Amino acid sequence: MYFNIIFKTLVLYVYIAICYRIMGKKEVGQLSIIDLIVSILIAELAAMSIEEIDRSIFVSLIPIAVLVILQISLSYIALKSNKFRKFIDGNPQVIINKGKVDFKQMQKIRYSLDDLISQLREQGIKNINDVNYAILENNGKLSVFSDDNTYPMPIIIDGTIDVDTVKNMKKDLNWVYDILDKKKIKLEDVFYAFYTKNKTFIIKKN
Repeated sequence: MYFNIIFKTLVLYVYIAICYRIMGKKEVGQLSIIDLIVSILIAELAAMSIEEIDRSIFVSLIPIAVLVILQISLSYIALKSNKFRKFIDGNPQVIINKGKVDFKQMQKIRYSLDDLISQLREQGIKNINDVNYAILENNGKLSVFSDDNTYPMPIIIDGTIDVDTVKNMKKDLNWVYDILDKKKIKLEDVFYAFYTKNKTFIIKKN
């Protein structure tokens, strides 16, 4: 009995380690919703296999392999589709915009003032007035920018204009297209474009 438990534990340990290596290295705080769900299910399947001594280990190995394939497939789709990526992971939320706290946005995402102050304090910031921009990232981490010119505004991601960011900048779509026309670059050819220090930086797909 004990030998069976030890054998299953060792096999599952090696197998799951290989699976996570295939899925890619990520810290716990960087896990997306899909990654988190897959991790929980893998842990449950492994625990069930070890607890049920008479149960074949393949009953857990096969579902784990299916989960890994599913996670890789969804990650690939998210990489290719900006809309799918936003649907799964959501969008970073601007909590402080040009020194002003957006309480409506905080209420919408159920992010309290205590949460904001706590995360600012963790970064050594004692006063909200010292912050020009604060963005709540998809992983729950708060990115803080004290200098108005240092916050990189992502205006184009994988050939798609980030309309929300452009609106926050008090600009419109014509402003984006004018920049592309001046540089003689097509929208669909842009991998990533951001605005910082009063300049626009564009990375083409090629």
